[in-house]
Amino acid sequence: MIREKSKKEIEILREAGKKLAEVMAELEKRISPGASGKELDKLARELVFSRGGKPSFLNFSNGASRLFPSAICFSVNDEVVHGVPGNKILKAGDLLKIDVGMDYKGFFVDMARTFAVGKISARAEKLLETTKKCLDIGLREVKEGAKMSEYSKAVQKRAEENGFSVIRSLVGHGVGYAVHEDPQIPNYYSKNYKDVILKSGMVLAFEPMINEGGCEIMLDKDGWTFKTKDGKLSAHFEDTVLVAEKGAEILTRL
Repeated sequence: MIREKSKKEIEILREAGKKLAEVMAELEKRISPGASGKELDKLARELVFSRGGKPSFLNFSNGASRLFPSAICFSVNDEVVHGVPGNKILKAGDLLKIDVGMDYKGFFVDMARTFAVGKISARAEKLLETTKKCLDIGLREVKEGAKMSEYSKAVQKRAEENGFSVIRSLVGHGVGYAVHEDPQIPNYYSKNYKDVILKSGMVLAFEPMINEGGCEIMLDKDGWTFKTKDGKLSAHFEDTVLVAEKGAEILTRL
């Protein structure tokens, strides 16, 4: 069931989204060759707590008696999402994805960005920029009364016309009352698509996940990290968005 948020709840989510965007902006400043996942995770915790929130990914359960050990997902190169920071050290040429969520006054927001670490290849740069554009183009379709499938079609079209593929087995989601809510939000369209008519007050996490090569992914032995099956690069952008009458209000941007 998709639950629209009240005006009071939306105000809290607006405040939360701005604070989370500030956290991501501070993390971006620390991204460079030699930076470690451990230090960026520690910083993320400090930044979230200092803004009156709690890291919503920390100790999140995957339903298999496992708790996520970090405040951020830290995914490098062929790691798609849910990467554990651990002892990873960034090097020049890496493509880094940071996903971070926050529980603020009992409400949840979520965002992700892909960053170039130093100078990256032309192919990696094209993938990064295409994925970012996929999100922006998709969100142009988001408004009261629109079909969710129009977002999905726009993302898929942009990715594929640039020679990339859209992951099928991971999707966006509703957010606000919990880390994940209904509905699921595919970044591609198929004849089996279960469409949703968008309504004002819906709060949704739109997140294109685009691969350099094929769309197939696999779960790493750590039980958390999804990686591309062919070992090629992946990129990820995500924003928490309020559906409004005239369009998408992006809550996780400054």
